[in-house]
Amino acid sequence: MALIPQNDRVIVERLENETKTASGIVIPDNAAEKPDQGKVLAVGPGRRNEKGDRVPMELKVGDLVLFGKYSGQTVKVDGKELLVMKEEDVFAVVQK
Repeated sequence: MALIPQNDRVIVERLENETKTASGIVIPDNAAEKPDQGKVLAVGPGRRNEKGDRVPMELKVGDLVLFGKYSGQTVKVDGKELLVMKEEDVFAVVQK
């Protein structure tokens, strides 16, 4: 199944957090926080402005992004948890 985001929404796959601290302590799954970093899998066509014209999206597929812990709506697709969120919910794009 494929998800096609509408308007100014993006589909993001969360990246896993480290399960071990710098000092070597293993963090159990139930104590770990939700990751706040992910990879953009799909982007919508953009929102419409007051004139009805499309405002293009700034994010693109493959971008590594930062977002709030509780941003977006979680959906399950083919056994994977994905997030559907608005482009404005993304705080930053990580550049390498």
